[in-house]
Order: sequence, then structure tokens, then C-alpha cells
Amino acid sequence: QVQLVTTGGGLVQPGGSLRLSCAASGTISRFSSMGWYRQAPGEQHELVADITSDGTTNYADFVKGRFTISRDNAKNTVYLQMSSLKPEDTSVYYCNAKSADYPANFWGQGTQVTVSS
Repeated sequence: QVQLVTTGGGLVQPGGSLRLSCAASGTISRFSSMGWYRQAPGEQHELVADITSDGTTNYADFVKGRFTISRDNAKNTVYLQMSSLKPEDTSVYYCNAKSADYPANFWGQGTQVTVSS
């Protein structure tokens, strides 16, 4: 139905920046919300940030002021600009998209972000 292709993870030094992208394609083209979650080994799956189709954003407290989420509705793509990265941001980041027309929730394949010197 829907494929979410995530790009942009990698290794970065503390204080550095990375940008994640997630492009949705498939039979569903309208998403009420798109966002990013993360899960580190031994930790819970947690919301990082999400954004609605009208641009309303929501951030976890631990990324406020450092991460910026944005969205291109025409391309069904969501971005996460991560700055001032900390070692504790090391995790697998997952893209999420919620259908605007059906009770369906879709996930990307996950991308590793490692913050280390």
C-alpha cells in the first residue's frame, strides 16, 4: 500500500548536524500526520517530532530547540533537521505516516543515527 523510504542517517560528532528525509509512495497519497520516532537498544520507542498536513508541529521536550521537522505535502516527504546532536540522540530513527482517509499507520525501515567522537 504505502512505502516509506528513509535516507540521511549516519555517524556524526557531538554538536554536529544531520538531516533525515522520508518519502512516501503508494496507493495512499494523503497523510494527516507524518513524523519521526526513535528507539535505542533497551529503550522504549519514543516520539521525536511530528507535523500535520497544515504544518502544525509537535516536538518531544528532549529535542526542542535542536531539531526541526518540516514537510512537503506535494512530495509526501517529511524531513528532520537535527542540530546540536548529543550522544544520547544515538538511536534508530523511524519515519511514520498516518493516513488521512483510513485508520492506517505506516512505518519506514529505520535509519541509524550515531553521535560519537
